[in-house]
Amino acid sequence: MGIGVLIFFTLLRYTNIYGDPHPWSAGKNVLYTFMSFINVEKYPPSLLFLSVTIGVALIALAVFANVNNRFSRILITYGRVPMFFYIVHFYILSGLNVTLFLSRGHSLAEGIKGIPNIPFKFLVSGEGYSLWTVYMIWILVVITLYPLCRWYEKYRMTHPEKKWLSYI
Repeated sequence: MGIGVLIFFTLLRYTNIYGDPHPWSAGKNVLYTFMSFINVEKYPPSLLFLSVTIGVALIALAVFANVNNRFSRILITYGRVPMFFYIVHFYILSGLNVTLFLSRGHSLAEGIKGIPNIPFKFLVSGEGYSLWTVYMIWILVVITLYPLCRWYEKYRMTHPEKKWLSYI
């Protein structure tokens, strides 16, 4: 099924007729052409974006469905509490953003003011961190949240009478 969806993606993307608002084009080499070919619209999700991501996910599911090791059990923990992870990581990253903003010498008033048309973002145009720093922060947040996600997974399983827990 996954290969079929990827074939559909390839044929539809090749035509440049339907499925994504931005047509692909030949680049200066094979890599740039490939990157243009798979560069599809995520927001709102285009037909091509859904096709390529679902196709790859179905293939990964077929390959890894029967794998049972420590890494797969860790991933299953996150997969069983996705909304909980999303909500908690959002607040952690927002708090970290404010903390880093203030540590760079800015005031709380500056952060609340935000930038034009985007209030409360604690951003200053031209400031930021390298991609490697962002990756390290991302990895640390994911690792830090694992024990909390594991606790919530166990709590939810041991309290089936609390039906509302299944939504978080």
